[in-house]
Amino acid sequence: MNISEYSQYDRIIKDCFWDSNLKAEDIDTMLRSGDKRTQKYLFEKVLINSTNMLADLGLFNRDKLLSLMKEYRIPEFNREYIFRRKNAAEVCLFDVPLLIDELKWIV
Repeated sequence: MNISEYSQYDRIIKDCFWDSNLKAEDIDTMLRSGDKRTQKYLFEKVLINSTNMLADLGLFNRDKLLSLMKEYRIPEFNREYIFRRKNAAEVCLFDVPLLIDELKWIV
């Protein structure tokens, strides 16, 4: 883990795990984990709470991230907010069509 990753992990903890006692090493371990449940937990926390979502999602293995995106079901709570964040990430990271009407270009 290099210095920039360490500070990024600290920000993830501040944004997403403010109610936990995690350390930067814990985030690194979660990212490298082969456990699908652990990966899903970290993905959801970053998707919903990160102040630098695209950079933080970029820490995930690209194939794992695509799988997590496809499998993620948007909850009823904060549905519109989470839908927008998820679609924005998909557009930027995986070239998925933009579904947020007010952000589409009118031609």
